[in-house]
Amino acid sequence: MSAYDLDPQIDHDFNARESVADFDAEFGKLIEISNRAMADTPRQADLVFDPQSGSALDLYGAGEGRPVFLWIHGGYWRLGTKEGNAFAAPGLVANGVAVAVMDYSLAPAVTLEQIVHEVRTAVAWLHREGSAMGLATQKIHVGGSSAGGHLTGAVLADGWRQDYGLLGDVIGAALALSGIYDLEPLLHTQVNGWMNMDMDTVRSLSPIRHIPNQTDAHLILSVGGEEREGFLRETQAYHDAWVAKGHKVTQVDMPGYNHFDITGTLADPDAKLVRATRDAIMAFH
Repeated sequence: MSAYDLDPQIDHDFNARESVADFDAEFGKLIEISNRAMADTPRQADLVFDPQSGSALDLYGAGEGRPVFLWIHGGYWRLGTKEGNAFAAPGLVANGVAVAVMDYSLAPAVTLEQIVHEVRTAVAWLHREGSAMGLATQKIHVGGSSAGGHLTGAVLADGWRQDYGLLGDVIGAALALSGIYDLEPLLHTQVNGWMNMDMDTVRSLSPIRHIPNQTDAHLILSVGGEEREGFLRETQAYHDAWVAKGHKVTQVDMPGYNHFDITGTLADPDAKLVRATRDAIMAFH
């Protein structure tokens, strides 16, 4: 690990895998939903958005004039695939929103800085190239769960868009589920065994430390009621920080859901999180 000592309580609070009785069963359900989504939803696969890394995305339900929502998977930055996250597509596609599900290079082979770079590159690519696929790209909508919630926050953060050729505030709706918005606690967990973060990483890449002063983005936050305290605390703190800046934020309560099955609800066109996200997206169009 890094020079930071493991704190058993903090490690417990952020251990998503052990927060459920059977991780393999939870993961298996999401794979099953994703396999069904890939079979049933129109898809353009393996669109490379970052030639340097080779990272690609799958685009579901593209249609003329449709807004686009970019889904960023979780897995503590070291696990996960776009195919295994196809569950994020059907609910919004059925509501008239195209969904891009992206891959990114995984830790520990790459740093968190590189992962954040690839996610921001995907946003810029969709904004630049999406209109050729018929998409409405004046606003790019984003979302993710767990590590993907952190990366959603990294997209909302200030200070990067100009370097990626983006003029102004291009982010519309943002759905952040069970995210980590201040990285500092993770320095004292087993996660840092593969992430190798330090206080410089915390300062530069913690979304809660880079909330924009001005934005018209609409942040939708949620965390499963059955999740561990670390994720509950992070969501509340990020919510409060957005409110303090006077920005638009909606918190959706999901009692009875855990760290994993909360994401599976995105496959249902009538699910609470899908409706909230659809409404936020359509307000920009």
